[in-house]
Amino acid sequence: MLDALRTNPALLKLDLYCRGVRLDGSCYVEEDGGRRILRTRAGLGSGLELILPGGLWTNVPATERFVERSPYTLHRVKGRYLLRWSGADVAPVQLSPRPRWYDHATASGKPMTRIGTLQGTYLGIYQAKVCEYWTAKPARVNCKFCSVGLNLGVDDADEKSVDEVMEVVRAARDESGITYVDFNTGHYEGDTYLDILAPYILRIKRELGLLVGVQTPPHRDLERYAGLREMGVNRVSFCFEIFDRALFAAVCPGKHAEYGLDHYLEAIRFCAALGRRGPRHEPWVTNGEIIAGLEPPESSIRAIDWITSVGAIPTVCVFRPLSGTDLEAAEPPRTEDLVPVFRRLYEACMERGLPIGCAPNVHVSLVLLPEECRTLSPRRYPLRTLKLQAMARVFARRFAKRCAALRPAATPRGGPSAPPDGSLLPTSAEVAGERRAG
Repeated sequence: MLDALRTNPALLKLDLYCRGVRLDGSCYVEEDGGRRILRTRAGLGSGLELILPGGLWTNVPATERFVERSPYTLHRVKGRYLLRWSGADVAPVQLSPRPRWYDHATASGKPMTRIGTLQGTYLGIYQAKVCEYWTAKPARVNCKFCSVGLNLGVDDADEKSVDEVMEVVRAARDESGITYVDFNTGHYEGDTYLDILAPYILRIKRELGLLVGVQTPPHRDLERYAGLREMGVNRVSFCFEIFDRALFAAVCPGKHAEYGLDHYLEAIRFCAALGRRGPRHEPWVTNGEIIAGLEPPESSIRAIDWITSVGAIPTVCVFRPLSGTDLEAAEPPRTEDLVPVFRRLYEACMERGLPIGCAPNVHVSLVLLPEECRTLSPRRYPLRTLKLQAMARVFARRFAKRCAALRPAATPRGGPSAPPDGSLLPTSAEVAGERRAG
């Protein structure tokens, strides 16, 4: 096991999610430029942000109860950080750098980290008030693994104006080089979440041209997602969490009563087909999100196969028993049980020819991305891999060109009226040319 952890960064990232890490007294995370542990959004990013060998960014549990039993310890040795497993050296790691804007406040006086935080290299924002599953009467019906009702108002502000968000997004773009902003909301009566997000999305797309994603419950009117597509949104994600229907109802009572698993699945199917509609110059991806470890691995694999069968890309989180949640006393999943799940994640995406790993400078610390799971599988897809690499290079050049056009020396008040014309999506000829050149 130790040799595998030393040579396989994907396995190491997965094992750290399952076991967590204990910080040795020699560590000075904030003093050495690392990011303070924050509890934001649903809590999955409540750990220590690190960069593993191979350039894999991760958020490692560090404060939860189960971490006390972890064989992993983090040490500071001669100014560098070293990960050990039961006292044996595993790998040198880097602290994810804390940007200057983390220590700044907005013009309104709020700490910028209460507006949004980096989760790897992208900016995550929980935009609105607490999910109403947490405030339901006579008893709350929140998802039992979730901590958003514990976090808003603590490390995460519960009110964020458009100007405050834009100030933080600009700072993150200028200082951290972000290319992608992800908005997340909970359930609100009247399905108002898309209306709440629209002003923020429009400002970001018009003034900065960044990639934007939206993660909300599935709106009752699915045509609203065609509207998001027209608006320039690049990603929609639906967190149904669990594919097993009985477990879904038990663990996610609010989602079960309000929407039901079938509506989540239909939203994924509908949105995955929207790539053929809307502005051709904007990429479009649909994600179905599950949590491995809350149901048997076989059920998670069935979920992956279903999601990819409709043209969507799975996002697979690892269950983390968060402090203060209904499941804080539950055991985290075992790494050996989840390896087949993440192996299938990579293989299913490659078999379906899905566009994984194409977005520029998007390293996600909260999950193992499909392309990161390559080393968990013995299967190789050389032609598809070359195509994806070519697509990524073309996309990165076009995206950089668009963003540069939106950063003139003097931007008029209110920003440019619209992003410059021209598709971000590579043509078949461009991809073929890149493959020959690469």
